[in-house]
Amino acid sequence: MTTPHAPAPDELAALRQRYHLERERRVRPDGALQYRDTDAEFGYYAADPYVGDVAEREPLHDTVDVAVLGGGFGGILAGAHMRRQGLERVRIVEKGGDFGGTWYWNRYPGIHCDIESHVYLPMLDETGYVPEWKYAPGEEIRRHAVRIASKFDLYADALFSTAVTSLTWDEASETWIVATDRGDAFRATYVVTATGTLSEPKLPGIPGIEDFKGHTFHTSRWDYGYTGGTPDGGMTGLARKRVGIIGTGATGIQVIPMLAEDAGHVYVFQRTPSTVDVRANRRTTAGDVGADHEGWAGERRDNYLRIVSGETAEQDLVADRWTMSAGLLEKLLPSFRRQGDRKAFEAAYEAADAAKMNELRARVEQTVTDPGTAEKLKPWYRYACKRPTFSDKYYPAFNRDNVTLVDTADTHGIERITEGGVVVGGTTYELDCLIFATGFSVGTSGIHSGKLPVHGRDGTQLLHAFARQGPRSVHGFTSNGFPNLIQMGSLQNASSVNFTHILDEQAVHAAALVAGAEAKGALIEPPREAEDAWIAVLAEDAPDHEWFHAECTPGYYNREGRGRPNGPIAYPHGAFAFHELLKRWRAESMDEILRARAPQQF
Repeated sequence: MTTPHAPAPDELAALRQRYHLERERRVRPDGALQYRDTDAEFGYYAADPYVGDVAEREPLHDTVDVAVLGGGFGGILAGAHMRRQGLERVRIVEKGGDFGGTWYWNRYPGIHCDIESHVYLPMLDETGYVPEWKYAPGEEIRRHAVRIASKFDLYADALFSTAVTSLTWDEASETWIVATDRGDAFRATYVVTATGTLSEPKLPGIPGIEDFKGHTFHTSRWDYGYTGGTPDGGMTGLARKRVGIIGTGATGIQVIPMLAEDAGHVYVFQRTPSTVDVRANRRTTAGDVGADHEGWAGERRDNYLRIVSGETAEQDLVADRWTMSAGLLEKLLPSFRRQGDRKAFEAAYEAADAAKMNELRARVEQTVTDPGTAEKLKPWYRYACKRPTFSDKYYPAFNRDNVTLVDTADTHGIERITEGGVVVGGTTYELDCLIFATGFSVGTSGIHSGKLPVHGRDGTQLLHAFARQGPRSVHGFTSNGFPNLIQMGSLQNASSVNFTHILDEQAVHAAALVAGAEAKGALIEPPREAEDAWIAVLAEDAPDHEWFHAECTPGYYNREGRGRPNGPIAYPHGAFAFHELLKRWRAESMDEILRARAPQQF
């Protein structure tokens, strides 16, 4: 690991102390409980602003081959690959009014993906599409989701504006009964859950949040009826308005410069500043990205995954700030980089980390003209403690007279909200509009939160089984006692910064499992021995990162300062190696999780 401008030992010691002090300024005793769900009296924050009145329909009681829960990229890709395996009746059930998932919900001003579009957008080879920008705007991404769904005829059986309320295994028919909030109770031979990791918006549990009399909404449900404009700006409704925004993560970084252009005054309420690296977005041509031969997108995507997973590659095809800083992702994405002398590795890692963070703090000083504001915008923590962000417009926004940064670290967040504004440090900031850029309950699906009960063999509920014995699966997809249930997500498999690539590989695997079961007339259900073997693989080389995250500034990566426990929760050798493992297993060992169906009684 190279360490240009490596800090001296005394500088590293001073940084450790500064990081600790800054962390303690922000840690709250309530941890993750400082947030509340958008349900009950706050349900209107999660309402769908894009569909108007939902059309009435008769409840369905039919039978399909596959039910897919979720219409984001995970569900779309699962449906597409099921179609490629010859499955005829594939029904996707989605809470939103159309396909797109997080890109359906998130349409806030300035929205772009922070992963290069030519590797982020799946099925470019299959659809013949070449993105127009290096980093695609949200609407281009949403339209690509619709493009895939249309190509594979996923609209035919889809149910929109519909939420699944329970899954129940019926032993007699060996099918799942899928119940919804619109009275449906249809049957499916297979169920794939693809409910996503960014699907449940959250609000800060600030005292008085319900008392605010001005206008308010969550960024994932942007109210253009109030602000006017589009994701490209032009929010004439905010002229002469005092607008407050809570949250300076990936969403806030994109929204705040747009608000600064259109609002009368913007108050940015910040607890912890993000790292904000160079974006350098630009238009691209097919020639720029090598889109001149079949399979170009898959090659580019694999190259990117290799690099950010710690593998070697002859050339960096994407060459952006993610790949340039790939070595610093080791604490987030376990990989082969952990081999060798541990002490020497950690010393080199810390020095490289400090050099990168010094570079990012210097960028603040070079851009923000007011020294006091610049100091508050500097990130004081290790690189992998928070999700990196990228923008060339964020820091310049604070040079405007109509933007005020309100740092809340000394009060561990906002003190309270009143009818007329927000109180920090005893000062009330009067507002006409308050926007929550507070993100999602990351990694929490309805299945794992208990909102969507799943009852398998003998009525056993999946959540209760996991709570009693810990999560059990083979490769994170299938579990004993829950036949023909395939879970997509990040539990007990591998992840990466480019999650759509992960979802595409998972969808390929899910479709292969179904094809294998269909070919043999079998159920997909691993024996407990296969689960034991997989958990042993995860545990054998599980990295020791708990100490690192325990020292991080609070955020969703470390459960708001509570740490990130070690354990058999992810494949320890990186996503690229995991995908190779799945390919070998499908070719050699899939039969171990196929179980004979019960004789049918007539």
